[in-house]
Amino acid sequence: MGEKYTVARFTKGNEHFEVLVKPDKALDYRMGKTSAITEVLVTEIIFSDASKGTKVSEEALRKAFGTTDPLKVADIIIKKGTLQLTTEQRRKMIEEKRRQIIAFISKQCVDPRTNLPHPPTRIEQAMEQIHYSIDPFKTTEEQAREIIKLLRQVLPLKVEQVSVSVQVPAEYAAKAYGTIKAMGTIKREEWRADGSWHGILEMPAGLYGPFLEKIGEVTKGNAEAKIIS
Repeated sequence: MGEKYTVARFTKGNEHFEVLVKPDKALDYRMGKTSAITEVLVTEIIFSDASKGTKVSEEALRKAFGTTDPLKVADIIIKKGTLQLTTEQRRKMIEEKRRQIIAFISKQCVDPRTNLPHPPTRIEQAMEQIHYSIDPFKTTEEQAREIIKLLRQVLPLKVEQVSVSVQVPAEYAAKAYGTIKAMGTIKREEWRADGSWHGILEMPAGLYGPFLEKIGEVTKGNAEAKIIS
């Protein structure tokens, strides 16, 4: 595959859908840095196999996406499908993600022998020993949790935990619940008569900042959260 274009793929059921895209612009589109999809596409044709030039029928598009509009279909393929990265793109993204993960672990974990954080260089050296394959598209938090479990085989680590009291108004409670569960362990919860939610959440100390950001986004700043221990 040349550097001038690459492929974004999406599979639904047994059907495969592909579009030809410009590598850098497609990555920017995927990451939300641009919204101009016409600048991303090499052609507005939706393929079942781009290498063979096999087009998808309108019937298959309508069945899979509810539309035959190539721009709407391409939007879904690029954002939700698999984006084929160039070698240089992948290298840069993995290196950036690695730095984020190391910084996250350094802030979140301590050496149980000293109760002090491990220096980033020590964490980086330990990561080289466990041979973890970093995914440039998976979140820093998700991969850091997986890496912490593996690092304990070669590096003494203790995750600092905090208990957080959370209150969410009824208007946002159902929508926010998934975010709350994903960020920690619910130790106590109460769905109140007015539909609001109150609970105690235990989470790694390093996740408290990201949790405040995410719960703030979901509730438009209407949730209350504070560390209680």
